[in-house]
Amino acid sequence: MIQNGVNKEFVKNDKSHNQKVTKLTIMCMVYKDDGSFLVENRVKKDWPGLTFPGGHVEDEELIVDAVVREMKEETGLEVSNLEPRGYIEWNEFGDNVRHLAMLFRTKSYKGKLTSSKEGNIFFIKENEIENYPLSNDFLEIYKKLK
Repeated sequence: MIQNGVNKEFVKNDKSHNQKVTKLTIMCMVYKDDGSFLVENRVKKDWPGLTFPGGHVEDEELIVDAVVREMKEETGLEVSNLEPRGYIEWNEFGDNVRHLAMLFRTKSYKGKLTSSKEGNIFFIKENEIENYPLSNDFLEIYKKLK
């Protein structure tokens, strides 16, 4: 039966378009003119090491709104003037999920920097990265954000 221009029986029986579930996440780098940038030394077992603050986009939440919310939750900062910097994706975690992270950066922020239960938040410079354990693909993400 065709309804609203869609053949529902065909769509129901068509197995050629089965895809993994996609989990949409965001990451954001706050940076300063002196070359320093904000990182999180994450302690949670699912993504330990140096990373950029971020998290999941909630259902029906706009991506930019998710960036603002996650940055407030994880860093205490209110960010604005977000610059999209691309994306990174992972398909190989063994969970049958495609993980897609939209990447942003900004130097516009206000508020008091506050760490969360997920890890310590602080500014570092590029030459200090080697002093910390790194999360998955940190250096690849950093290259896209700088």
